[in-house]
Amino acid sequence: MADGIEIGFGPLEQSGQGPGGSGDLVVFVGDDLALGSAARAALGAAGTDLVAKAAASEKFKGRSLSALTLPAPAGVNADRLVVIGLGLEKDRAKTDWPALGGFTAGKVSGRAARVVLDWPGTTVSAAQAGEFALGARLRTYTFDRYKTTKKPDAEDKSGTTLTLLLAEHGTASREGEGARTLSEGVILARDLVNEPPNVLFPEEFARRAADLSKLGVEIEVLEPARMRELGMGALLAVAQGSVREPRIVIMRWNGGPAGEAPVAFIGKGVVFDSGGISIKPGGGMEDMKGDMGGAAAVVGALHALASRKARCNVVGAIGIVENMPDGGSYRPSDIITSMSGQTIEVINTDAEGRLVLADVITHVVRSAKPKAMVDLATLTGAIIVALGQDIAGMFSNDDALAANINAAGEATGEKVWRMPLIPAYDKAIDSKFADMKNTGGRHGGAATAASFMQRYVEEVPWAHLDIAGVAMSSNASEINRSWGAGWGVRLLDRLVRDHYEAR
Repeated sequence: MADGIEIGFGPLEQSGQGPGGSGDLVVFVGDDLALGSAARAALGAAGTDLVAKAAASEKFKGRSLSALTLPAPAGVNADRLVVIGLGLEKDRAKTDWPALGGFTAGKVSGRAARVVLDWPGTTVSAAQAGEFALGARLRTYTFDRYKTTKKPDAEDKSGTTLTLLLAEHGTASREGEGARTLSEGVILARDLVNEPPNVLFPEEFARRAADLSKLGVEIEVLEPARMRELGMGALLAVAQGSVREPRIVIMRWNGGPAGEAPVAFIGKGVVFDSGGISIKPGGGMEDMKGDMGGAAAVVGALHALASRKARCNVVGAIGIVENMPDGGSYRPSDIITSMSGQTIEVINTDAEGRLVLADVITHVVRSAKPKAMVDLATLTGAIIVALGQDIAGMFSNDDALAANINAAGEATGEKVWRMPLIPAYDKAIDSKFADMKNTGGRHGGAATAASFMQRYVEEVPWAHLDIAGVAMSSNASEINRSWGAGWGVRLLDRLVRDHYEAR
């Protein structure tokens, strides 16, 4: 697990220094093309004049996330000068620091660069530099471990080295360490989502999650015999068509006061979803290796929290199965009994994620007695139709929890949109033959799926995040060029930091 980049911090006075004149010097300008004092000092009058002339020649207007690259002017201790635009003055107060860091890392990929975090009207804080570093780390992630040859023109990110220069460089080093541990959690989640299903089958996923014990996370792995003892008929039904046995992994980070109720994160971990007997169309089925994006996010979040020794108690729980067609598969019209004792009529075997989550949620409610609970699942195509691939759907039975998640999403850029939960959706999953059906039909599919899971949360404050559009094959961004996004790790870390961590 690596991000292919080295990041250090230094004072602005180092802007004019460099490793023997090699590498890049990165400076920033707005739409007025004005340079900060440290950048002007590093470039000198001749260099500053050259930037203005080159900008005019290349029609570079300093727009946000635009760049001008030119040979370093005489007297400047660098090989190349990279000028990055910040946009209009009114927009600079809302700078997306991770995006800026990611864009910068992309422009100096495979090279050493001194990055002068200084421009008129802004004093870059240590926290902002940490966010910049986080974005740079995430941008350089690649997943190419199964490529035996590389294209000659492939971008080599492995040699990227950034030295971020700013006034608060001392405290920025601590923020940079936080960015490193958080990026490790995101990268772990991306790796899990990107792995092929013949490698990341349930037992292997459980083994990788158990590696968190090295960070002090307590691990409990439930195997099928234990699941049968607990009456987990819903999860076991999904798994019974596969030769790969299911697993449930319970991860406990005890960083808060002893005995204090934890916050719980629960993830859907369907390592491959063929749809079962209700088999999916062949086109795009290969994407179903990513149907465990929720579980990946939970594992990544626990990694991030444990790495920074978060002062809170957190339980992470993931249900890991493979949904396959087979002579032993569960069928439409089967009636199964969940751990809660509620019975479920199976209408469609491709509505399997909610069955997995039902039993895991019941187990967490009964065993951990959490103060709040958030589940993440690549649950429905309906949420993609509703919200596209830039924002996750959120359903919740608690306004305060929903508001906190929304705030964490706004702060990290992993945004959510609250969707309705009304009695009509719950009524849609009533069954003639059992307590409920596992699908409410085509209309309102994301909402009826959430209503299904709400029947298992009891009185616990709960939110369900449908991340089908954002966890895999999502739109490329300045901080992610990977198929697997690792979505949710930063959001959960921020939620804990802002609302559950001891001060």
